[in-house]
Amino acid sequence: MYKKMALAVSYSLVFTGSVFANTFPSSQIYLATELENGIKVKPITNAKGYHNQPLVTESGIYFTQSVGEGDDSQMDLFFYDFKKASAENLTNSPVSEYSPTLYPHEAGLSSIVVEADGKQKLWFYPFDTSQAPKRIFDHIEPVGYHAWGKTEDLVMFILGEPHTLQYTDLTGHLPKVVAGDIGRSLAYNEKRSLYSFTYQEGKQHWFATFSPKTQQVKQHFVMPKQVRDYTWIDSDTVAYAIDNRIYTRNIEQPKQVSQWHNFTSYCDSQITRLSYKQGKMAFVCQKL
Repeated sequence: MYKKMALAVSYSLVFTGSVFANTFPSSQIYLATELENGIKVKPITNAKGYHNQPLVTESGIYFTQSVGEGDDSQMDLFFYDFKKASAENLTNSPVSEYSPTLYPHEAGLSSIVVEADGKQKLWFYPFDTSQAPKRIFDHIEPVGYHAWGKTEDLVMFILGEPHTLQYTDLTGHLPKVVAGDIGRSLAYNEKRSLYSFTYQEGKQHWFATFSPKTQQVKQHFVMPKQVRDYTWIDSDTVAYAIDNRIYTRNIEQPKQVSQWHNFTSYCDSQITRLSYKQGKMAFVCQKL
């Protein structure tokens, strides 16, 4: 169970040089729950405004939502509680936070924060209200996205020309560049002890994994070029969206593609992000 997050940051919001755009498109998050005789789908956010980057957990869904209007708008972290069937703003801070991720070493979230000078750095937001948020790395930026591994290691999307996947740990070592021209979707497959990501090589958009043990990258299959996001649904299978349909692909049988869900009745445009855990899927529908 989460607790209201402590806040002690006092930066002004600046977007200069950010991977995140100033103009936020309208988007809505839906929750699809698997039942014995089918699937139940319902929205968990309003249709107006920007709602993105859902993270499904056992107790609820963390996500990013725009707050305010026009030049005063920013991003806060929200939590949708399954038991309460309602969402709450966790941060209410003067800065923008993105990419909520469960922090595996203390109770709280790690998040990308756009600081006063426009730099994007990785922060820890504790659930304990007696603790203040703190920056995890002072020297690593600009960070766009991240995923934690099994111990104290992680991978990060570092902005640049091109964007790179970089691997490091909490000791503060200089990150190792794993791959270039990568996509935004990073994940960790705990059973296989592998990080997953996508990257461009020539004209092909690869789904790949990185082993922290062997330090090797393995290409598994070519993703459809329009796919930018995916989620693991088990240790062997990933799901991704094309338009408003969800497809699955097993990395042991990469040539086989199956349609899993058709969400046309709920999203008449594009599903841009998705997250899955234990029979529950959150997906983002970008509004026209």
